[in-house]
Amino acid sequence: MQQIAKTYLRELPIGTIGYIVGYDKIFKGYQGKLLSMGLSPGTQFILVRQASKNWPILVEIKENLIRLNQPEADALCVEEID
Repeated sequence: MQQIAKTYLRELPIGTIGYIVGYDKIFKGYQGKLLSMGLSPGTQFILVRQASKNWPILVEIKENLIRLNQPEADALCVEEID
């Protein structure tokens, strides 16, 4: 069985266009919340802002801005679109 490398939002530069490929098993408790926010596998996003001490991660999905705190963002496994 081939191991798939995981990429997280925190590893991507601002302006990256990508899509959600799944959820990190460590953070499965966030899966329901992320699904209710429209963050399901296959969903395309644009990374608008990275997290800092006072600000959450901000992604744009279908012209909507979604704020993610660090554990929510870390629950998402993503892939960059070239």
